[in-house]
Amino acid sequence: MTDKTILTVDNLALSYGSNPILKGVSMQLRRGEVVSLLGPSGSGKTTLLRAVAGLEQAHQGSVTIAGRAIYDAAAGIDIPAEKRELGLVFQSYALWPHKTVFDNVAYPLVLRKVAKAEIGNRVQAALKNLGLAHLADRYPHQLSGGQQQRVSIARALVYNPPVILLDEPLSNLDAKMREEARAWLRNLIVELQLSALVVTHDQSEAMAMSDRILLLNGGVIEQQGTPQDMYSHPKTHFVADFMGSNNTFKGRISDVRNGEACVVIGEGLSIWGQRRSDASVGQEVTAVVRVEQTRLADGPGEHRAEIDLVTSMFLGDRFEYVLHAGDHLLRAWGNRQEAAGKRWLEFPPEAVWVF
Repeated sequence: MTDKTILTVDNLALSYGSNPILKGVSMQLRRGEVVSLLGPSGSGKTTLLRAVAGLEQAHQGSVTIAGRAIYDAAAGIDIPAEKRELGLVFQSYALWPHKTVFDNVAYPLVLRKVAKAEIGNRVQAALKNLGLAHLADRYPHQLSGGQQQRVSIARALVYNPPVILLDEPLSNLDAKMREEARAWLRNLIVELQLSALVVTHDQSEAMAMSDRILLLNGGVIEQQGTPQDMYSHPKTHFVADFMGSNNTFKGRISDVRNGEACVVIGEGLSIWGQRRSDASVGQEVTAVVRVEQTRLADGPGEHRAEIDLVTSMFLGDRFEYVLHAGDHLLRAWGNRQEAAGKRWLEFPPEAVWVF
């Protein structure tokens, strides 16, 4: 462990009966870093967070915080959740309905038998940091969803834990409030230099809030890296598919050259792309191209195909075109409305991945 590493998870495994949920997961969280655990339902992301928190019982591996082992299967160490000194923010906020905002936030300090005067100072500071000072005497039912979320975060931060764990912290908010809360939460994390492990199933949320992303698939880490790396350099089809909005084609390789492959899709459509597997000529593959990289062209040319544009949809900042190529339904983006009819569509080889 380096002096910058605050949390280390090593070879953590956990099963429900005969069903393995985590299959030997290892990861690190550095001081002042935000790492998102991303993945579909059942991938193990929430189980990993809960195992770190001590709310789930792992059967193999170890968890260390700031050099202190809080779980080690081989050494028989398993510190109870309430003594792991971690800040927890749950999806449901888990606020006491009969306690005021002040008393909800103060609760972790009361449990730790902190002096009353210090409790008052620390709670007021936490509430001020999160813009909640004027709500101290209110009860949870008198707050909006966004305010309840902030109270939950204030409660998690009030005793300065080394790591804060957030389980789908924005999922109970509506779409507009989620975007605002995402920016607010990222700003708070940067300003307070928090070390945070965040569970989310939303790739946009993970990319916006994280320094690094761990994408889980079936209890193992499929790929990890910066948001830019994960989005622009996926190593597998699973990562490419999960991390963006895509056009996906099944086809066969007809030619290979200089690290690129030509994929025959059918209906006279073939596209060149970056070869991301060892598949050879004649083999079935999947070609993936991001929707934002799929553009209408002004006429025929290399890497272009003529296909049917069915309709244009106005999305506010852009138009999205729906196109048919045989049995394939494609999407592309542009900045003006287009009438239905034959259109040339360009597939830049550097923007196409062949798996």
